[in-house]
Amino acid sequence: MEIRPFEPTDEAAVIALWERCELTRPWNDPRKDIRRKLHVCAELFLVGERDGKIIATVMVGYEGHRGWINYLAVAPEHQRQGFGRMMMEEAERLLERERCPKVNLQVRAENQAAIEFYQRLGYSVDRVISMGKRLENDHVR
Repeated sequence: MEIRPFEPTDEAAVIALWERCELTRPWNDPRKDIRRKLHVCAELFLVGERDGKIIATVMVGYEGHRGWINYLAVAPEHQRQGFGRMMMEEAERLLERERCPKVNLQVRAENQAAIEFYQRLGYSVDRVISMGKRLENDHVR
């Protein structure tokens, strides 16, 4: 798998992958999420390509205090083959290059497979409460 930065022509394939991986939600318009990311450290939005097809993504963030992982996805038929690990290793490498001291991510509580995946990579549950407030309502139509 080749890992490279997202290109605007990747949008349809990336959104289709996110939908197949059940990452999209009605309150988060994936097109808006992509546009937002392209305005902030676009080079930290990565895709994994194999045989000319996008099979993986990860959206990496860093604001100077903590790194964040969002939209890690691997096509279902390519899961459990090390591609998710490869995407995370590249994300962590990029964050380490920026001298990021810690990486955070959020996993839906019911997604046990994802929790176990991240635990195998050395992530652990922080004793914090994740809170959020919507500043813009994306409702996908």
